[in-house]
Amino acid sequence: MAFATGEKRVTWLDGWWAYAFIAIAGWLATDIWRWLGVLAGKRLREDSEALNWVRAVATALVAAVIAKLILYPTGVLAQSPLWLRLGALIVGAIAFFLARQKPAVGIATSIAVLGAGLWWLGF
Repeated sequence: MAFATGEKRVTWLDGWWAYAFIAIAGWLATDIWRWLGVLAGKRLREDSEALNWVRAVATALVAAVIAKLILYPTGVLAQSPLWLRLGALIVGAIAFFLARQKPAVGIATSIAVLGAGLWWLGF
């Protein structure tokens, strides 16, 4: 690659401070809260209302992400028909319950149904 007169090749070392800032800011934003969660979690009983609330919020967030992927997908998934995405969800949910509520079975079944459907449609 030829550079014009006076131009300097830019490397990641030229802006190392930006990478350091991102790493430190990322650590401060996430890791501190994880440690505080561990410390607070030691004092919670497994059947406490606070922990039930946390589980409910976590479940709702996962459900929201799944709903977003199904109803408002991006990429190749956006080109797939809605009936295929909903069908994969339903078949995966049935497999989940038939396998005594094992998440890996439901997820693998949904992915397999979606993959088979996309292959069948020619994606």
